[in-house]
Amino acid sequence: MRISSSMEMTEFCLEGRFLDFVIKDGYKLKGLLLATSEGQCYVKLAKHLRVAFDLGLPHGAWLQVVGTKKYDAKKDELTLKAERVMATSSDMGLKPKPEAAKKQTILFCQKSDCMKSGGKAVCQMLEKELSDRGLDNKVNIKGTGCMKNCKAGPNLVMPDKTRYSRIQARQVPAVIDKHLGRNMETEVPQFVKV
Repeated sequence: MRISSSMEMTEFCLEGRFLDFVIKDGYKLKGLLLATSEGQCYVKLAKHLRVAFDLGLPHGAWLQVVGTKKYDAKKDELTLKAERVMATSSDMGLKPKPEAAKKQTILFCQKSDCMKSGGKAVCQMLEKELSDRGLDNKVNIKGTGCMKNCKAGPNLVMPDKTRYSRIQARQVPAVIDKHLGRNMETEVPQFVKV
């Protein structure tokens, strides 16, 4: 398929090991870094994949990526955009290690405005509540850069992509119950949900 005289678009299918996520603005998932037989490469995720992608994907997992590649002759630049990403069991005749249970990730803003608004206490309460519930081996807390909502800090994003602003330490137990199980009947206090 030809777009213009300087750009050409074709389909691709590649397999490789997952290295890391590419995240912009501290919390927006944009793509994946993969180790392939030809070296490391960046694959941009289509919008429909960004919202549904499991952030608990373990490093080293084998993936098969199908999508489109665009070559810009003027810039001498190749862009890969994934339309489908699937787990695969082998590449180059090797089998991956058996996967442990996937960890979920809570994203937490660590910038100064959020920390001044009570972020440190919220983070400590998250760690305590996860530990008390035996979830510290199943859920990661990952500090991020600015989530672009400084005046409404502290900010955090739960594994299901629900974003909370102006959250206080006393509200953390109810949020964990709501999103990570146990006591699902507990009523979550009303606070700003973005």
